[in-house]
Amino acid sequence: MRSDITADHKLQERDLQKKEPRQDKTVREKDLQQDTNPRQEETTGDYSFERVPREERQMGWLSITNITFGIATAIFYFQMGSVMALQFGAVNALISAGYAIVVAGILGSFIVYLSAKSGMNVNLLSRGGFGYVGAGLTSLIYASNFIMYCAFEGMILVAAVHAYFPAIPVWLLIIVFGSVIIPLNWFGIKQLDKLQKWSLPIFFIFLIAAIVMTFTHSSPFDGALWTFLPEGVKVGGTALLLCIGMQHGIMGLTALIASDYARFLKPKDLKVGSIAIGFIPQIFCYGVMGGLGIWFGVTFGESNPGVYIVILLGLGGVLFTLLTQVRINVTNIYSSSLSLSNFFENTFGFTPGRRFWVVVGGVTAMILMLGGIIDHLDTAMTFQGVALMSWAAVLVTDALVLRKGLKVAPRFYESRQENLFKWNPVGVVSLVVPTIIGTIAALGFMGTFLQSTAAFFAALLAAAMTIILGMTTKGRYYAKREVNDVPKEDWI
Repeated sequence: MRSDITADHKLQERDLQKKEPRQDKTVREKDLQQDTNPRQEETTGDYSFERVPREERQMGWLSITNITFGIATAIFYFQMGSVMALQFGAVNALISAGYAIVVAGILGSFIVYLSAKSGMNVNLLSRGGFGYVGAGLTSLIYASNFIMYCAFEGMILVAAVHAYFPAIPVWLLIIVFGSVIIPLNWFGIKQLDKLQKWSLPIFFIFLIAAIVMTFTHSSPFDGALWTFLPEGVKVGGTALLLCIGMQHGIMGLTALIASDYARFLKPKDLKVGSIAIGFIPQIFCYGVMGGLGIWFGVTFGESNPGVYIVILLGLGGVLFTLLTQVRINVTNIYSSSLSLSNFFENTFGFTPGRRFWVVVGGVTAMILMLGGIIDHLDTAMTFQGVALMSWAAVLVTDALVLRKGLKVAPRFYESRQENLFKWNPVGVVSLVVPTIIGTIAALGFMGTFLQSTAAFFAALLAAAMTIILGMTTKGRYYAKREVNDVPKEDWI
């Protein structure tokens, strides 16, 4: 189709040369060039609107894993581990961490494989299964989650700095640290790779120092730290389910986010890269960071890492918090900018470029911080856990069952609007219905068990509905015209 369009433009240019004065030729050539390449703003190689060409997939799996470590090294995982240990017991928190590693790792590996194989992130992968407007809904949910997490992570940093320098107003810290993230995202994935690569050794130096200093502090709990249980709490049962429910609030995000970077993976690294990128960050964020959060929380009897890291390292703790939160928030804003680009292109045809959305995402995060978003953390995580786990389940089921197994949908992914329907009921209904039901369950209206397992329940429902609707519609809504220019190397 692209060759036909180019040929048409050449004919148009020939006609224009015949009919119009010679002095207008340069202007007309410029107009035609802009028509054939309407997305010239993509100068940073981020491919917000289309698949990454195979010749541009030049990143090794170590580089991509390194970028995703920006997510895995967030202090937020300290906080989750500390909260779960102090409220529900260290053993229950550890068991839930193991569960999170396995489930998020499996989901993440599948999604990384699909992304690396096709050269697309989850926003573009969703266009066929949801329709290009329907995929805009997933992009908006995705972007809002990243912006909210940017605000949550930013407030941890603000709290730590304000605790050490109480004379500095909180609003000023929010504006300063919120603004810093914007220029760090200006030059796309290559800039992110350099930032994460050079800051990772510094992160580990601070982390080791915090671990060493912890041995010099006595805990208010007399027994072995890993056996800590609050009064009246037992291992397993409701306490364990509540820990698992908290993990669900972030598991979908960690599984999906790697696709923004895995689409640049070298084809030769596909197999080992899918497993490594899918599992290594999960092991670190839930196992290492979460496990340390359990240890720190019980040792200090405190769930806020902004407090105990500063107690451990003083000013160094402030710098450690600054480093970790910058690392995570550059990835939050990067992914939100890609998702916002897709949403506004799909829904309104508005394509100002990714950098514009970097600014929008950063400013929105600052507004949320100023508005006290941290006070609504539980509600936000409940909805996003259900929605993102459902979306991940739809993507994986669509690929493995409908496309590869039953072959009722194309073996390749298509992202060009002219070849797609606005809506595909397979993806849209399979996301919306389980998300609504799962949210109702998460709010406690369907019993204690489903309240704690709402995200997993919604994911199973989403997978079942994807299969049923896919077989019922026989894949007729995946493409409105025949597409035969997708390289077979990009087929799943």
